[in-house]
Amino acid sequence: MLYDKLKDYSKSGIYPFHMPGHKRNLIDDIIPYEIDLTEIYDFDNLHGANGCIKSVEENAANIYYVKHAYMLINGATGGILTAIRALSNYSDKIIVARNCHKSVYNAIELFGLDAEYILPKQDDEFGIFMSVTPEQVEKALKKSAARLVIITSPTYEGVVSDVKSIAKVCHKYGAKLFVDEAHGAHFPFSSEFPQEAVSLEADVAVVSLHKTLPSLTQTALLLTNDDNLTQNLEKNLSIFETSSPSYILMSSVENCIDYISDNNEKFSKYISNIKRFRHKCKELEHLRLYEENKNIFDYDIGKLVISTKDTNITGVELANMLRETHKIELEMAYSDYVIAMTSVCDTANGFDRLSNALLDIDSQITKDIKTDVTCNYSSFLPKKAIKSSDINSKYELSISLNNAIGKISAEYVWAYPPGIPIIVAGEIINENIINQINYLLECGVDVYSISGNLPNTINVIEFD
Repeated sequence: MLYDKLKDYSKSGIYPFHMPGHKRNLIDDIIPYEIDLTEIYDFDNLHGANGCIKSVEENAANIYYVKHAYMLINGATGGILTAIRALSNYSDKIIVARNCHKSVYNAIELFGLDAEYILPKQDDEFGIFMSVTPEQVEKALKKSAARLVIITSPTYEGVVSDVKSIAKVCHKYGAKLFVDEAHGAHFPFSSEFPQEAVSLEADVAVVSLHKTLPSLTQTALLLTNDDNLTQNLEKNLSIFETSSPSYILMSSVENCIDYISDNNEKFSKYISNIKRFRHKCKELEHLRLYEENKNIFDYDIGKLVISTKDTNITGVELANMLRETHKIELEMAYSDYVIAMTSVCDTANGFDRLSNALLDIDSQITKDIKTDVTCNYSSFLPKKAIKSSDINSKYELSISLNNAIGKISAEYVWAYPPGIPIIVAGEIINENIINQINYLLECGVDVYSISGNLPNTINVIEFD
């Protein structure tokens, strides 16, 4: 049933402005059972590579201009867990940008870490997080004995932080910098994109090949220039990567590297298509396309963030209109904006379809300034009552969400995508959080919790 559903969708004519970055253009027409094998003679081993797999990793390191690149075949998540455990000790204090992916919070809980959060400022017009600043990091390090700082750059919306200056601050205070760079795998391949994090002196970074490059879902790379970290990274990779890695996924990494190693013309066309699309979107009257502004350090022009704020439709409704009327599927639909993911495999026709569709919808909608509702995504830092790793399930109680004000959350709540927790286990639930969750649900955004009981109930801590 699943295979048939996938085949039917691939023939539907719907254009994919979402990951994976190959955009369904470079895959064989059948599941390649004939090349699905295991670690047999002469096929190397991902855990201790010294043959054909090692060669792929060395080629990856070369095109990313780093000393070490490790293949990840269970997504950036495996690399995030690996890096955080390798760069910290159990119960350490760490500093974390509050807009990190939920896998970072899973690592915090698993490893008993004590996280202090940095909250980036938000763009008032779009409601998205802006750059983490070096000043924020230094302020946090001055007050903490943290030896690890974790930031996301670029963000899901394409906002980039000043990694070089942040790395300098971290190293000044004896801390390591880990960058979740999952959405920036394409950065080294055009000067129109920001610079890659490890080249800017981040200690470790993870990039998801499958998000913006032609590689199969779940493929990523863990990058570092620090020879002193390799032993600990490899030790933890053996824990968080499967002992039965897919050779199909690994071969797609090799094909991806080959594709982008000698494809300057393809990336030039990609940049040209993006700029032409952005120029055409200047004709929009009601919808707005996010552009780089003075309040952020840098921006990935390949991320197309379209705001529906001050119109009579939500982001979810815009996504539905694009899907149902124009046969375009987006990466993400949120309350007040949507995200279209682009890659080097997108076509000029695809960009034209999207711009024409947006202009058509723009002509049908009206201005509608909403003054009574605000939904700034985690625009405040909830107060932490206890560490997430200290939560004991025997004290958990399921109660109505609307009766949870002042209670300590026993679970995580997040919208997916983007997968950034609205509330973290161990934090105190306040009225703003409940209003935000209810507003997202009213807008049709998918909101999840560990228990899966939202919107009816949420698990909280009830001490004896």
